Amino acid sequence: MSCAESLQTPIRPVSFLGFEFRVSIITSLACWLLALSAVGCIDADQGAVVVKPQKSKGGSAPTESSATRKPARPAKGNADPRLEKELAQVDELMRQAGGSEADKLENERDDDVSGKSPIRTAFAEEPAVAKKATPKVGKANRLAKESSPYLLMHAHNPVDWFPWGPEAFAKAKKEEKLIFLSIGYTSCHWCHVMERLVFSNEEIAKFINEHFVCVKVDREERPDVDDIYMTALSVYFRLSGSDQNGGWPLSMFMTAEGKPIAGGTYFPPDDSEGRMGFPTVMKRISDLWRDDRKSLEANAEVLTTNIRRVMSAKITLQETPLTAELAAATVKQLAGTHDAKFGGFDFNPARTNAPKFPVPSKLALLLYAAKRDQDDALRAKVTFTLDAMAAGGIRDHLAGGFHRYSTDRAWKVPHFEKMLYDNAQLADVYVEAFRQTKSPAHKLIAEEICDFVLREMTDKRGGFFSALDADSEDVEGKSYVWSDREIDQLLGAEAETFKLAYGLKEKNTFEVGYVLHHPQPLDQIASKLKMSPEDLDRQLTAAKQKLLATRNRRPQPLTDDKVLTGWNGLMIRALSNAGARLNRADYVNAAERAAMFVVTELRDKEGRLHRSYRGSASPILAYLDDYTFLVDGLIALHFATQELKWLNAASRLTDDQLKLFWDEQNSGFFFTAIDHEELLARSKDRYDSVVPSGNSVAVRNLIRLADLTKNESYREKAEQTLKAAAGSMQDAPGGFANMALGLFEFLDKPNFGASRNGVDPIIQPASGEEVIDVAAKPKREPTNPAPLTDKLPKSSPKSEPAEKTKKTDIIAAEAHLNVDRLPAGGSCRVAMVLDVKEGWHINQNPPDPEFQSPTTFTIKTKLGSKLLNVKYPKGHKFTPPGAPEPIVVYEGQVVLFGTIEVPEDAAGKMEEFELLVKYQACSDDRCEPPKTLTLKGSVEVASVGEKVKTINDKLFNPPKAPAKKAGS
Repeated sequence: MSCAESLQTPIRPVSFLGFEFRVSIITSLACWLLALSAVGCIDADQGAVVVKPQKSKGGSAPTESSATRKPARPAKGNADPRLEKELAQVDELMRQAGGSEADKLENERDDDVSGKSPIRTAFAEEPAVAKKATPKVGKANRLAKESSPYLLMHAHNPVDWFPWGPEAFAKAKKEEKLIFLSIGYTSCHWCHVMERLVFSNEEIAKFINEHFVCVKVDREERPDVDDIYMTALSVYFRLSGSDQNGGWPLSMFMTAEGKPIAGGTYFPPDDSEGRMGFPTVMKRISDLWRDDRKSLEANAEVLTTNIRRVMSAKITLQETPLTAELAAATVKQLAGTHDAKFGGFDFNPARTNAPKFPVPSKLALLLYAAKRDQDDALRAKVTFTLDAMAAGGIRDHLAGGFHRYSTDRAWKVPHFEKMLYDNAQLADVYVEAFRQTKSPAHKLIAEEICDFVLREMTDKRGGFFSALDADSEDVEGKSYVWSDREIDQLLGAEAETFKLAYGLKEKNTFEVGYVLHHPQPLDQIASKLKMSPEDLDRQLTAAKQKLLATRNRRPQPLTDDKVLTGWNGLMIRALSNAGARLNRADYVNAAERAAMFVVTELRDKEGRLHRSYRGSASPILAYLDDYTFLVDGLIALHFATQELKWLNAASRLTDDQLKLFWDEQNSGFFFTAIDHEELLARSKDRYDSVVPSGNSVAVRNLIRLADLTKNESYREKAEQTLKAAAGSMQDAPGGFANMALGLFEFLDKPNFGASRNGVDPIIQPASGEEVIDVAAKPKREPTNPAPLTDKLPKSSPKSEPAEKTKKTDIIAAEAHLNVDRLPAGGSCRVAMVLDVKEGWHINQNPPDPEFQSPTTFTIKTKLGSKLLNVKYPKGHKFTPPGAPEPIVVYEGQVVLFGTIEVPEDAAGKMEEFELLVKYQACSDDRCEPPKTLTLKGSVEVASVGEKVKTINDKLFNPPKAPAKKAGS
C-alpha cells in the first residue's frame, strides 16, 4: 500500500494494554514516521502497522543512537492478568531499548545492497552551508538568552523557538495549538543537519510558527525531559507496529499538557524518493488536529497511560535474594557476548556489521569479577578488548582520548565526537587494568586520556567541558583524518614507516580520509622493518607530534563548554584514582581544583546543587546522577588526598540526596527531586546506559560512606536500593552491570561491619580506589584491654570522621584482623567488637549461673581456616529486679579475641567467611530468644612465605596502663 493509499485506510481500533489505539491516525502518519529513519512507507495489515524498508540512493540519513535509553519494567504485580501478554510486549520493547548499545544504531547505518561494508556517503549529498559556529543572519529568537551551546546554535533560526518552560505551554493552551518538541545535543551530527536544512528554512519556519508552538531542549541539560519523551517515542513505535529505535534529534508532537501524539527522529527538508519531508509531516499533523482532534487526544491519553506504566518500575511482589549468584549472572551474560576476533562485548554474531561501544561500566564489572574470582580467562577477554580499542581508530592516536563509538566491528572508523563521560570512565578502566596486569600500555593510555582532558576539555577555573563535536566544516571527522599525500609531505622519508604502522597501507573504508589505527601490533611492525621496538616508538612519537601540530591548525570541532555537575564528578573520580595509582600528583591537584569549582560554583545559597554551568550556574537544579557521580568523585578524592573535607562534603551531599530523591514507598531513588516540576512521570534511574545508573552509583557510594563514617543508615539504604532493583536485575541482567558490581561490593570484603539488625556484609572498596588500612581500622580503639566491657574511645579526628551511629536495635558488631591479608600456612588474630544497646545485656561465657545461654563466637569458612583459642572477657555481676541472685553479664562494649589458623593450600585465593555470634539479649524486664548475628565476607590469602602487613596494633596490643605508685 502506498503512502497516499494509507490515508484512505478505514478506522480500525487496535487493542493494546486494554486501550484502543486508532490505526487510521497512526497509518496516516506512518510514512512520516519511517521517513525519519530513511526507510520507506508502511502497510496496514490485520490491524497492525508493518514496516517495509526501502533503499534510497546513496544510503540513508541516519539518526544519532539512542544508546542512553534505559529499559523500564512494568510492575508485574499490578497488572491485570488479561493484559499480561500486552505487558510482556512493552516489557520486551523496553528491554530492547536498554539492551546493547549496538542495537540502538539500527538506524545509523543502511545495509549496503551489494553486501559490501557500508561507508558514510551522506556528506556528499548535503549542500554546502555556513559553519555552525558562525552566527546566523537574522533576528534572534528566545534561545539567545539561554546558556546552552546547543540552544544557542538555534538562536537565529527563523523558527520561533521557546526553551522548555511554562511560557511555551501557556501559549499552546491559549491558542489551542500542538507543541512541536525537538531534543538534541551539541555533538549530534544529525541534529546539526536538521538545524541547517530544516530549521533554517524560512518557508518551513513560517508554517511551523503559524500552526505549532516550538520547544527546543538540550538533552544534556534536561535529561528528565529527554528520558520521558524517548520512552514516549519507543512506546509510540511499538503501538504503531514499528520495530524502530529512538534517537536524536528526537522530534515529538504533543498537546499543550505535554502528552505525546506522534513522534520520530530526523526529518528531511522535502519529499524525495518515497520519503516524506518535514513540511508534509507538519501539514498532516496540522490537518489531523483540525479535523480529528478527538482521535488525536484519545491516542495521547493511551500513550501517556502506557508511558507512566512503563516508567513506574515498581518492585515485584516476590523478593529476590541478594546473592553473589545474582551478580554473577550479569557477569556470565556479558562474558558470553565477547567478540573473540576483534574484542568488545554485546557482540551479536547475526549482526557482525553493527557498531561497537566501549561500555566502560561493563568492562569495570568484568575486571572486578576477574580479580574477585581469580578468573584469568575473563581478564584476558577484557584486556584483549582494551588492547583492540587502543589499537583502533576509536582512540585518538595523536591527542589522546577516545571517540564515542566504532561504526564497524574492528574498531577502525569511529563516530568522532568525544564525550567527557566516555573518557572519564575509560581512564578509570585502564587504570584498573594496569593495576591487575601491570601493562605499561594500559598505564600509557590512561595517562593519554587524562592529559587530553586537562589540555583540551578543561575550563580555566578547573571544571571540565562536556564534549567535542564530531564535525568540522560541516563534515564529520574531517579534522581527524589524513590522505597519503599529506603524510608524504609532512614526514618525507619516514612516511612509509608511519603508513605501515597506522593503517594507511590498507584499503580506506572512510571516504573523508584515512583514520589512524594500528592494523597489527607495533612489535610486529618493528620486526618487519628490522627495527627495535624502542627505535620505532621514537620515530613514531616524533611523527605524531608533527601531525598533531598540523591538525591543530585545521578548523577544529566545536567544543560544548558547559560544565555538567555529574560528568565532572566522573572525571574527578578518574583523576583521583589515576593520580593515586599512577603516582601523578598533577592529576590529584586537577581533581581537587575541579571539585572545589563544582562545590562552590554549582551550589546555591540553600546548598542545592545545580545541573550545569556556563559563565554562571544554570537555574536547572541537579538530578540524581549529578549527586551520585559527584559524591563518587569526592570519595575517590578523599582516598587520594586523605583530606576529610572531601569526605565531609560527600556525606553532606548524600544526606541531601536522601532527602530529595529517596522513594519512601518502594525504596531506591527517583531521577528527579521531590520538588521538581511535575512531568508525565517521575522515573527511576536503575538501568545503565552510556553512564552507570544513578541508583547503582548511589549503592556503591552508600557502601563506602557506611564504611568510612560508621553511619549504618547508609548501609541500610544501600541494601534497600539493591533489593528494590533485584527483581529487574534478575530478569534483565545485561542492563545492571554497575548494580551487579555494587552487589558484589555489598557481599564481599573487608570491613566486617554489621548493622544493628545483626546482618550486614563485609564491605570492600571499589576497584580503582585505595582504602585507608583496608577496612581493618576499628571505629574506636581501646586504651586498656581489661576490662574489655569498657567503651573504647573514638579515634582522633585526623584519622577518622565523626561517628554517626544509628542506635535503634539491640546489638551491633564489627570484626577486625591484625593483618591486611591472611598468611598461608600461618595464623592471625581476629577481634569481634560488640556494642550492646544501653539498658540491655548479654550473658558471659562461661555462663554464670550455668543455665544461662552463653555468648559464643564461631566461624565457617570455604577454604578450611579455623578459629582457635577464643578468649571471652570476664563480665560483671548484675542482679535483675526481683531476681534471687546476681548473674554475670556483658554490657556496653565487649571485645572477643581469637586466632584464625589458615591452611597452606589456601595461598593466593580468597577465603570466604561467616562469622557467627550467638547471644541472648535481656533488659531489666524481659529477655529476647537466643539469636545468631552473622557477618559474611571474604579476605585475600597471601602467597606462601609472602609477608603480610600488621595493622590495628592499638586494638590488639593496647599500651599498658602505668603502674600505680606505692601509697597512691
